[in-house]
Amino acid sequence: MTARCDLSPVWAELQAHFDQDGAASGRGFDIREAFKADADRFGALSFEAPEVFADLSKNRIDAPTLALLLKLAADCGLEERRDALLRGDPVNHTEGRAVLHTALRAPAGSKAPFNAEVQASLDAMLAFAESVRRGERGEITDVVHIGIGGSDLGPAMVVQALQAFGRRDLKLHFVSNVDGHDLAPVLAGLDAKHTLFVIASKTFTTQETLANAQAAKAWFLAAGGTDVARHFVATSSNTTAAAAFGIDTAFGFWDWVGGRYSLWSVIGLPIAIAVGADNFRELLAGAHAMDEHFASAPLDRNLPVLLGLIDIWYRNFHGFTSRSVAPYHQGLRRLPAYLQQLEMESNGKGVDLEGNALPLGTSPVVWGEAGTNGQHAYFQMLHQGTDVIPVEFIAVKRPNHGAVVEKAGELAGKLADQHRKLLANCLAQSQALMQGKTAAEALNEKAPTASATLDPDVLSRHRSFPGNRPSTTLVLETLTPRSLGALIALYEHRVFVTGALWGINSFDQWGVELGKALCNQLLPRLDSGDTAGLDGSTAGLLKRLVAA
Repeated sequence: MTARCDLSPVWAELQAHFDQDGAASGRGFDIREAFKADADRFGALSFEAPEVFADLSKNRIDAPTLALLLKLAADCGLEERRDALLRGDPVNHTEGRAVLHTALRAPAGSKAPFNAEVQASLDAMLAFAESVRRGERGEITDVVHIGIGGSDLGPAMVVQALQAFGRRDLKLHFVSNVDGHDLAPVLAGLDAKHTLFVIASKTFTTQETLANAQAAKAWFLAAGGTDVARHFVATSSNTTAAAAFGIDTAFGFWDWVGGRYSLWSVIGLPIAIAVGADNFRELLAGAHAMDEHFASAPLDRNLPVLLGLIDIWYRNFHGFTSRSVAPYHQGLRRLPAYLQQLEMESNGKGVDLEGNALPLGTSPVVWGEAGTNGQHAYFQMLHQGTDVIPVEFIAVKRPNHGAVVEKAGELAGKLADQHRKLLANCLAQSQALMQGKTAAEALNEKAPTASATLDPDVLSRHRSFPGNRPSTTLVLETLTPRSLGALIALYEHRVFVTGALWGINSFDQWGVELGKALCNQLLPRLDSGDTAGLDGSTAGLLKRLVAA
């Protein structure tokens, strides 16, 4: 087994395949020509996984390319690495830990590691969530979740996505930034007697989270709150520190729960409060179904594997350095931000498992915005810019507009029409990226807003699109807790696939640590103004910031 994909002999085969002359090769591959040559291209390159349908046919791939990529995965022992992850081997070798987010969503009684402990923790957390929803901790109208990174991005994204399953009389707020401008406007609209704060920090030492928690506590006491223990709860394993804060209800979890994989654990408490225990279990069930698919589907039908292999093909052979995610559902508007951490914190590494510098690119930049908003922001660059950026479209077949349509029959029809417009836009954008428009085609069109004095040939070049720009479209039947769980797990496993093939540890994040350490050193200097030993730029900026 080859430890790193670029050291496999198959890598050289892929490079030769990419470099060969002709439009059918990797480098010169034209998606439009591929469709002309293969009437069943869509059928051959469409795949089903639990809750998710994927159209890969608008990518710069064909059967020979996929065969070589799958051969690479086999030669690099991808299946063995996957199995090691799932059975709880310490795959996070720099910290000596297992990585068992899959165990968090395994059903009761399964053979997953730590199943009894996981179920006990889940039952306790969900029981508490239901007690809040029933009003057993007083009339709670607002829940403020204070965390950062994985303790914030996952829960915030899921609560927003599943808004249709929440209660209108219970509002969830998420605060993460140490900037007081994040917390202050949230507190301004709250009543202390009806507010519950959830402090999410595994160690109860996270600087940003603790600063916001202390500020929230100060506001609570100043606003007439008297029972901190009743209005503050922690998702933390450091019960001693939580108790010192005044919290007597804390839900702990294990060191094998990584932050960016933690929404399935007690970190998901705000999700459970928002949508209820049954819906939270459905979220877990959807993720578990995708886990089963990843664990058992043949590699050539395994959707996380196929997506990861295409990522390798684009990043390391085509040289594409970023990927845009465009969910055409407003509920998924925070998904790109969540995926940024999931992928870039996991695979933004420069050394392999042995500590050797990597001679190849790893994580692409992941970014995006909900459609159709993104079309009016950055799609111009996707269509006509100088860089080729693969796009991932996410479409949801059936909308769920919630109870608002029950009170207005005419509104239901109008919102259904808007959903058709949304889907039409999604299809049109992927079609336009692939098809493009030649200068000759542009020359024969009328452009009402074009200058009448501009040479028509010049104008046609401005209005042409190169096309052959790749995209993937993922389709959900509807956005539910189960389908969302499956979608998130799909992305998690895809990230693992690329990390495993690059031969890196996808589960540590040492790059985050240096800035934290330097911050702690600089913080007292902002009081003292001491710049001794600092570099010229930092010293100059510090002086500027502390000057009267």
